[in-house]
Amino acid sequence: MKRILITIEYDGTAYSGWQRQPNQKTVQGEIEEAIFRSIGERVEIFGSGRTDAGVHAFHQTAHFDLKAPVPISKLAEVLNNALPYDIAIKNAVEVESDFHARFSIKKKQYQYKIYNSPTKDVFLANRMGWIKKTLDIEKMQEVGKMLVGTHDFHGFCSANTSVEDFVRTIYDITVEKNEDFIYVTITGSGFLYNMVRIIVGTLVDYSLGKLTKDDIEKALNQGLRSHSGQTMPAHGLYLKDTFY
Repeated sequence: MKRILITIEYDGTAYSGWQRQPNQKTVQGEIEEAIFRSIGERVEIFGSGRTDAGVHAFHQTAHFDLKAPVPISKLAEVLNNALPYDIAIKNAVEVESDFHARFSIKKKQYQYKIYNSPTKDVFLANRMGWIKKTLDIEKMQEVGKMLVGTHDFHGFCSANTSVEDFVRTIYDITVEKNEDFIYVTITGSGFLYNMVRIIVGTLVDYSLGKLTKDDIEKALNQGLRSHSGQTMPAHGLYLKDTFY
């Protein structure tokens, strides 16, 4: 029995998120079926975390245990031949038997992409969030600095979040602009449900004058979701990297 860690890239447009669900097309389900079709073994894969419907990944990681004597160096190629065009295994390595893709992780990095233009681009519709009004990058960076550190992020997650501990550490938030494109990159110890999309929405809404610094401080210090920003659309979000 070998424990395998795979690195996965996917376009989440056609999927109901990462996690396998009955009667739904999911990334986890597609990979598990590809393993069965190509190797003949039923396995359960464990991801570094869940991504919602429409969210993409440059660098999702997952592990599974495999009995079949498949050369690890050939595993990515074998699986890619059985996977749909919008999911790719970038790498496969053997890891220690006590490794866990979710619980061994040290930090994650997400990136949100914004198309900041008064006109719509239909070819970016499933790839970026679209904001018509011009965003102030310096104001977005200013708020990003307020959120860096270890905080209770109760005010920056969806109401149906099931966890009891809302404390997370944000190591870095960068906001960069290239012509009409804005990239918000957030690195943290872990993230609550919709936390990244709400943080980006907070940066956007502050830039547009819909929120004040006082609002954001109340969201951060008092856990008031009504004082943080909009939840940005899922299709602009990418899981950029995982760190072990």
